[in-house]
Amino acid sequence: MLRLRLLIGYDGTDFSGWATQPGRRTVCETLESTLATVLRVPVRLTVAGRTDAGVHATGQVAHCDVPTAALDTRSIGGDPARLVRRLAKLLPADVRIKSVEAVSADFDARFSALARRYEYRLTDAVWGPEPLSARRTADWPRPLDLAALNAASSSLVGLNDFAAFCRFREGSTTIRELQEFGWRRDDDGVLVGRVVADAFCWSMVRSLVGAVAAVAEGRRDLDWCAGLLAERTRSAQVPVAQARGLALAEVYYPPEHEWAARNERTRDVRSAADLGGDLGGDGCCGD
Repeated sequence: MLRLRLLIGYDGTDFSGWATQPGRRTVCETLESTLATVLRVPVRLTVAGRTDAGVHATGQVAHCDVPTAALDTRSIGGDPARLVRRLAKLLPADVRIKSVEAVSADFDARFSALARRYEYRLTDAVWGPEPLSARRTADWPRPLDLAALNAASSSLVGLNDFAAFCRFREGSTTIRELQEFGWRRDDDGVLVGRVVADAFCWSMVRSLVGAVAAVAEGRRDLDWCAGLLAERTRSAQVPVAQARGLALAEVYYPPEHEWAARNERTRDVRSAADLGGDLGGDGCCGD
């Protein structure tokens, strides 16, 4: 068997998220069925972050195990990189596998990851998003102050319990290390958020954006935003920003010789006691 690492991009608008769901078009099902057609063997993908319906990706990562013989065809010639061109001919226009490489069995797209970086695009223009970028840009109904947006975002950075921002999932922790959270305006006036954490729980990024936007529009104050970290259940006061503005931009991994150790560390589920230390998380992420 050979383990393959895939770099993936997709426009999530017309997908019902990453995870396979009966009767729905999903990213995972589309990729698995196309890979199975090319390789002529069943394929099961493990992904770095299970994105929700409408969420995009430019740097999603997944892995799969396939028989080495599946690559020994005339068109592939044993070279995994040659799969990219073959797959491009069969995949729909809104999803692409951008690179394929053979890796050791220690690599795990989910558990080997050190951190994930999301990008969020948000416009407060009165006319809404520009038509050419409307599928990947969310809109906000009131003007947003950039300084207040960054101040609110900064107040949430660190190792914290983000229960107020996460939908409950049985057996999963809501303790995460939010490493970066900041904003800039691009040349078109669109606010672009950079959000980096070791992992994200379900709905976390969009809830973070909704909370800091409420401060930036003047409806909430900074103390309210920072005070959400004291909550131990999801807060009904936190608005959830639109899915279309969110994209998984990059997944960070350690050097190959550290993959196995990282896998074990990530599987250690955090508890409240870990807020004073630095232990691994459960690796669950998705929005």
